[in-house]
Amino acid sequence: MQQQSLFERQQESPLASRLRPETLDDFVGQRHLLGEGKILRQLIDRDQISSMVFWGPPGVGKTTLARIIAGRTRADFINFSAVTSGIKEIKEVMGKAEQRRVMGDKTIVFVDEIHRFNKAQQDAFLPFVEKGSIILIGATTENPSFEINAALLSRCKVFVLQALSTADLTALLRHALEDPRGFGGQQIDIGEDMLEAVAGFANGDARVALGTLEMVVLNGELNGETVRVTTETLEQCISRKSLLYDKNGEEHYNLISALHKSMRNSDPDAAVYWLARMLEAGEDPLYVARRLVRFASEDIGMADSRALELAVSAYQACHFIGMPECDVTLTHAVVYLSLAPKSNALYTAYGRAKRDAAEMLAEPVPLHIRNAPTKLMKELHYGEGYQYAHDAADKLTDMQCLPDTLLTRRYYRPGTQGSEAKVRQRLTQIEDWRSNHGAPPKETEL
Repeated sequence: MQQQSLFERQQESPLASRLRPETLDDFVGQRHLLGEGKILRQLIDRDQISSMVFWGPPGVGKTTLARIIAGRTRADFINFSAVTSGIKEIKEVMGKAEQRRVMGDKTIVFVDEIHRFNKAQQDAFLPFVEKGSIILIGATTENPSFEINAALLSRCKVFVLQALSTADLTALLRHALEDPRGFGGQQIDIGEDMLEAVAGFANGDARVALGTLEMVVLNGELNGETVRVTTETLEQCISRKSLLYDKNGEEHYNLISALHKSMRNSDPDAAVYWLARMLEAGEDPLYVARRLVRFASEDIGMADSRALELAVSAYQACHFIGMPECDVTLTHAVVYLSLAPKSNALYTAYGRAKRDAAEMLAEPVPLHIRNAPTKLMKELHYGEGYQYAHDAADKLTDMQCLPDTLLTRRYYRPGTQGSEAKVRQRLTQIEDWRSNHGAPPKETEL
């Protein structure tokens, strides 16, 4: 009965809806757009909104921001759903907006999930955006370059909204415990570390964070007028035991370091263990996948070039299917990378070239390998003496491609593991050919 009374004290709408910000001062996150002096903040404050697209992951405030604009603007504000609206509805609304424009009034049309509109539906907006009948505000979780018609997109300013940080979400949860619209009228006993755990579990999504907090509180232990949230309750609600994992803290970097170094040491069992530790703690699988792509070139490179292909494929698969389905895909990639032959030759090659590039920025490009698109450039001997390798019998020439001061530098030094042994053999053949045709020897041996 006590638990029921707690539920009875809750309002019917979800916590996230009850706490939806109504002003920019209450809005959490996106300081790069809404901080003092930032362009979007100024446009809203001055009521000078133009057509725009909000692009960002779920739960970061795209719709809320549009609602705040609706409350601040002197324009008529129309909320469109890309799921339920067809071309007929669009044209009806556009016709009314055109009438208001003639009378000197503005109309803002907000389209949530604009990427769900097909080409014909998007085209229906275009003429009205072009002549200023409406100001279009679209919200999307997908890359607008791929999902919105180029003609429509070119008339919109794209604002990228970022996933909320753990600190942002923790502050939001703290506010939910204090605000009368949330749990401000109750005594809630929940530790700061638990709030941080909920924030970490939400993975940048405010709706998930507030929904999880609501579930945790409603399932807490009622002791008189106080609701106590236990570790056991929190574990059950977020299905995670690694409650202290901080995606931006030391443990985050410790675990990714352990994964990287286990793969480098060709230890698949350790690598899979550290992978599981990260994923089960709620780590973003795309973050892990990006690190695997880097590893494939940094620690394997030319020793097995298929490693990079596999790592990129793993990233794409994680993007397509997400967690938990992509856990086995990441395991596939981690085991392959662990067992692949290792070489850091590409990593060290770039490091050596980077040092020279930083210290010798003014080295001129040899004239014969410069592009000569104009008559003046040709008169200045750009491209003169260029040798086209495909015209040579051996597909090799004695043409110099480095500046004179770097002529004998060796940046790439292939190893002897896996396929790189063949690369090393091929490079030796090329250098022998060039040596026989008068090229100076490199400063270091292979």
